Amino acid sequence: MTPAPADPRRPEPRNETRLPHPEAAPHIRLGLYQDRSSAVTATITGSPTRTIHGLLTIHGFESLDEQTMVMARIDREEPHYAEQAARALRAENITVDITPELREEIDTEWTWANYPMPWCTREEIREVSNDAQQIYDDIRHGRLIIHAHAHDGWTTVAVGTYREGPSIHLHGENHLRTESMRYDNPVEAITEFDRLYGDAVRPGPAPATSTETEAEQARTSLPATANAPTSPATTRLVDAHAAAAGNHEALLNDFLEAHGEWEKWRTWSDETTHAVHESLVMRAEFVHEAAPDDTQWKIAAYESPVGERLWHATATATAPVDIVRTLLESLDSADTVEITAGSLVSEANVWEATRPLFDADWDHSVDGRFIRWQAPSDHSAGVQFDAFAANFRQSDLPVWTFWGGGDAEAPEWALHFSTHAAVSVLQDVAVEAAGRYAKPLASARRQRSPRSASPAPAPHPAAPARTR
Repeated sequence: MTPAPADPRRPEPRNETRLPHPEAAPHIRLGLYQDRSSAVTATITGSPTRTIHGLLTIHGFESLDEQTMVMARIDREEPHYAEQAARALRAENITVDITPELREEIDTEWTWANYPMPWCTREEIREVSNDAQQIYDDIRHGRLIIHAHAHDGWTTVAVGTYREGPSIHLHGENHLRTESMRYDNPVEAITEFDRLYGDAVRPGPAPATSTETEAEQARTSLPATANAPTSPATTRLVDAHAAAAGNHEALLNDFLEAHGEWEKWRTWSDETTHAVHESLVMRAEFVHEAAPDDTQWKIAAYESPVGERLWHATATATAPVDIVRTLLESLDSADTVEITAGSLVSEANVWEATRPLFDADWDHSVDGRFIRWQAPSDHSAGVQFDAFAANFRQSDLPVWTFWGGGDAEAPEWALHFSTHAAVSVLQDVAVEAAGRYAKPLASARRQRSPRSASPAPAPHPAAPARTR
């Protein structure tokens, strides 16, 4: 039987099934964790997110939610490893963006202050830190069981056993923790540990350090959102004296840009930045958010890259930018060896350092252990030399104080110099102070290098008081 022909007026059956849309390509955005300066977040868009999670986990990221992962280490090297992760993911044809803030951290050289192994290169330091990170991760994930800990008078020590491996002794905390000894069995390791540290031994792992606590918090809480309410601008009070001092942040950046032999080094914290001379014997530390009365600049000269400090200087946050600029420029205006070696405290050197003040008609007086120079007219500024403190090379008492506003005991701003500060640096700062607080005479106008000026006249009759 032949079927009837289809009615041409009859509509074709409608296909209600829609074609599936292609999935959005995965995209990763790496940025700094807002509440912890070095931690890095990975924000994932598109799909499949599970695959991306797995790939990021390989590089040290841990999940906060479906779209957010975080890398929080105890060695503060997250930016370095985040860049490595970005390269690996891009090799898999995954789009990865890095925020400008994170890129700046990646490109910034930094080091640990007072690192106990100064002979290590930056890469060697990173290797030591990564080994410490691996130990920390093994403990955190239960692969390394800590039996006991103690404090040896300097740092934390511990004894533990790997679930599928040897027993070990550990020495140090955070990025400095290392394996100091290895044993075949737990009994031998614990017995030796008890013999070494005796009454100081405590059961179980040591309490978490502040660094470990911060990392744990970053791994278990989402960063604050960008739309979070901020405090009203009216509550952000700015001290008038600090505002008048000038932009010290800009000064730091300008100095580093103009002097290629000085390099910017960042510590793990965003609180400070170090400017280090290529010789490694002159260093300047800058505290970014110092209170008006606190020290914002710390200058130090060393005998060698790993030698003792020879002299140092400090400047408060309210110190005029021009004064601090003169100090920094003076560090780079002569032979490095000459500057770092400093100068002996003598009558001739005291006169040479303060000659610009005499030329600018500053008043001069002696008051017991102090020699003082006071700015003319009604200017509230001066210089003070402490003859008592000058007898001690490694003293916390400042030998030289340049100050302004208020008085010498409670100034609005101050620069302090230790014993053996270089006379050439002191003289440069004195020239700047003389020009700031009084119209200087022709002989007191600042030159690029006061050390090339005409020979000094005979020492002034007023000599520093000698104290035994």
